[in-house]
Amino acid sequence: MSSVKRFIAGVTCPRCAAMDRIRAWEQNGIRYRECVSCDFFEQLPIEDDALAELTTRVNQPRSEPTDNEIQPVRIMDPDHKPSDS
Repeated sequence: MSSVKRFIAGVTCPRCAAMDRIRAWEQNGIRYRECVSCDFFEQLPIEDDALAELTTRVNQPRSEPTDNEIQPVRIMDPDHKPSDS
């Protein structure tokens, strides 16, 4: 039985540093990763803790900024010469 191999978006290969070249799959309780650009290959046992979703900015509630003070922004013209008064 063959598992579906899927590319992991945004991951760089630890060996050749190529982005979006790592594909991963699971088979018989083992997680595999390989790079299609070089000979990198890794296998990791699947643990119960690994099944939990990783914490990312996408799956966490948004936190409000701690500094709510509004400050004006002053845009300065770099070509403007100060006048001598």
